[in-house]
Amino acid sequence: MLSAAVVRLRLRVLRRHLRLRGRRRSRRRSRRGDGEEEEGGREPVLLVSGMGGSVLHARRRSNPKFDLRVWVRILLANVEFKKYLWSLYNPDTGYVEPLDDDVEIVVPEHDHGLYAIDILDPSWFVEILHLSMVYHFHDMIDMLLDCGYKKGTTLFGYGYDFRQSNRIDKVMVGLRAKLETAYKASGGKKVNIISHSMGGLLVSCFMSMNHNIFAKYVNKWICIACPFQGAPGCINDSLLTGLQFVYGFESFFFVSRWVMHQLLVECPSIYEMLPNPKFKWKEAPIVQVWRKNPEKDGMTELVMYEATDCVSLFEEALRNNELKYNGKTIALPFNMSVFKWATETRRILDNAELPDTVSFYNIYGTSYETPYDVCYGSESSPIGDLSEVCHTMPVYTYVDGDGTVPIESTMADGFAAKERVGIKADHRGLLCDENVFELLKKWLGVKEESTRCRRLSKSKVADFVP
Repeated sequence: MLSAAVVRLRLRVLRRHLRLRGRRRSRRRSRRGDGEEEEGGREPVLLVSGMGGSVLHARRRSNPKFDLRVWVRILLANVEFKKYLWSLYNPDTGYVEPLDDDVEIVVPEHDHGLYAIDILDPSWFVEILHLSMVYHFHDMIDMLLDCGYKKGTTLFGYGYDFRQSNRIDKVMVGLRAKLETAYKASGGKKVNIISHSMGGLLVSCFMSMNHNIFAKYVNKWICIACPFQGAPGCINDSLLTGLQFVYGFESFFFVSRWVMHQLLVECPSIYEMLPNPKFKWKEAPIVQVWRKNPEKDGMTELVMYEATDCVSLFEEALRNNELKYNGKTIALPFNMSVFKWATETRRILDNAELPDTVSFYNIYGTSYETPYDVCYGSESSPIGDLSEVCHTMPVYTYVDGDGTVPIESTMADGFAAKERVGIKADHRGLLCDENVFELLKKWLGVKEESTRCRRLSKSKVADFVP
């Protein structure tokens, strides 16, 4: 099984190498052409990443020279993650703060914000192997450059500390500054935003809280794989057992599920993606637990928790959760302060209104089994104490979606969309899907300047026009 995984990895490396070589050649040809004239009339594009989609560095206040990439990193992933990214939520400020007071987490601003969302681990190890799991906006950036966009003039990126709330001041101020920069650099042209995943919630928060500013600077907003009403199966389970970004052979290089869990319990951004209890789901998402009932002589029964009831489960299951840091034991129960903050964020999201001057487009993934309901334990092997749930592998009930977010959530944006289009691709795969690229070029009104042939995916496209 390991050998098969290695073969698949090597095939991906070869395909990516050939594709990148073709793009580099075409870009050199286009730079020799007359693309500069077209560039002058082009509206700028701002790429906004989602959960886990930004490079994060750790710096020490006591040592200005210390600068270490802690997310994403393949080598020593767990060690550096626990040392620098494990955090606690501060209810007085609303920010997630490192356990080490000497550490601050920053997003590198190199390459006009594009560096932080391009290849998330730009190390020599990844460069040699071309590990696809960390190639984030890379292919899309290449495509836009092939269309004649220029970094710092018409192409920008916005990475941010995704541990924080989607409405926290620093993130909102940063997005406004990036919009203003793109607007001015392009000669006063409105910006076209392309957001991925949780980045869509961040943009929605900004639009709700800064409606007039959004209308002033934004022309089009293209949203990809956004969990508008939450990601029920993935997020409910992430608060109980953790979150795994990659599977199979590649998972050996990545942060472990439980190490990630100990961060997520304190992250407002995760709580903000819990299923919206006020949304009218076709069938309300549930969490089920097979457990022994001590009041009935230990008889096994199936206990069901709906979205509005899950808080009691989270509190009970996480009541003894803790981590070890520098020889100290730190309690990490379900954080009600974070939950209350996230509840206000949900209200802000529900009140978001699209300005009449902004065109909205929605791309969502289809044809992948997507976790929806979650079940722990079984009739033959029930849960005794609810704290055991945190160390139990979940069993999912699946619906259609991109493998992370159900279609029902991604389509329920609540805006007057120009188009909603389903693409047969998974959550991260949408960022490098050729059919997605064709839609982007159509909606942006651009075309690639090279005449090279590119291998198109065979993904199906389903249009929905309101």
